[in-house]
Amino acid sequence: MRRWFAMLLAALCVAVAPARAATELTFYYPIAVGGPLTKVIDGYAREFEKAHPDIKVNPIYAGNYDDARIKALAALKAGQSAPLSVLFSIDIYELLEQDAIVAWDDVAASAEDKAWLKSFYPALMANGTYKGKVYGIPFQRSTIVLYWNKDAFKEAGLDPDKPPANWDEMVTMATKLVKKDAAGNVTRWGVMVPSTGYAYWMFQAFARQNGHDLMNREGNATNYAHPDVIAALQFWRDLGAKHKVMPEGTVEWGTLRQAFTEGKTAMMWHTTGNLTAVRDSAKFPFGVAMLPASKQRGSPTGGGNFYLFKKTTPEERKAALAFVKWMTQPERAADWSMATGYVATRPDAYETPKLKAYAASFPQAVVARDQFQYATPELSTFQTGRVRKLLDDAIQAALTGQKPPADALKAAQQEADRLLKPYR
Repeated sequence: MRRWFAMLLAALCVAVAPARAATELTFYYPIAVGGPLTKVIDGYAREFEKAHPDIKVNPIYAGNYDDARIKALAALKAGQSAPLSVLFSIDIYELLEQDAIVAWDDVAASAEDKAWLKSFYPALMANGTYKGKVYGIPFQRSTIVLYWNKDAFKEAGLDPDKPPANWDEMVTMATKLVKKDAAGNVTRWGVMVPSTGYAYWMFQAFARQNGHDLMNREGNATNYAHPDVIAALQFWRDLGAKHKVMPEGTVEWGTLRQAFTEGKTAMMWHTTGNLTAVRDSAKFPFGVAMLPASKQRGSPTGGGNFYLFKKTTPEERKAALAFVKWMTQPERAADWSMATGYVATRPDAYETPKLKAYAASFPQAVVARDQFQYATPELSTFQTGRVRKLLDDAIQAALTGQKPPADALKAAQQEADRLLKPYR
């Protein structure tokens, strides 16, 4: 009887014992470009939870990259920090200055973890590494690519399978592609390069192609006033003001993809993160190519990394590591690239059967990856917001004709030197 009573009591204790609480893993995620991103991320979160019932994932969609950074840092200051965030890869210096993040090396302790940290493309690790430590894990990453309308090329008497390889060819082709109505109004431009939103990013491509990077790798010096950089901005200005193949002034980032798919421009420079959205909405055959060269080819990398915040418990850090490793597995990186157009961040993702098959049927999907050999890290320095805004303002002033490119960039460089001098 006593034994039976003891067993019953034990069973009752088990029945009323509280279930083990799941570790909450909230993370900020930026929605900055087209594509079914929220649906995909939500799906990943639920799938991860099924495989890890002791971890609950709560994505918070926070607008563009700047919005996400502001919200994440505001929550940190309010003592309500999310353990994890996908933020701009170039936010690393600001996050370090605010002592907000911890290196992944400090939580990735096992041999398997260490191997994982080395599994990504080196070109994508540059913006997430500081003094030999990895602070940003590549996830939503891209390069800038050239999209072109093959029907428009045919109509203009151009080879629809041959995009421009250099600046001169781009101007020549774009001139033929400009289309006007009977009143002389442009109904289709030859090429458009967006100059709002992420003007500095597009300009970095022009500068790189003309032989020069905009900053050093230590994040404490810029090269805005170098003659090659000035010449690059002059060329961008000339596309609209001199060659008349692009609207003079500014071109909106947010509406350019639609302008391209509606046939209002025959070529555009844009993020590969728009690839899937273009594929799904374009009513014409289109091509994707590396950006044209001047002295060389070139594009900055772009996009977001996973960052781990310092104000986290051991359980949150363990959960964050499990989630980010899961999100960046080869199969999932392949799936993410196909669903969005972003680059799969590790070479072995391109060896998966599904991404191999996808690339064979849709070769546009691997152009951004192949461009890594010409890539440079995205513009990132200490005081990055202010230093970047100096360049954005200089670009706007030059493109709208308010200042000559040389004057605009020299003024930006002088102020950038003042801001960065304490870090040298």
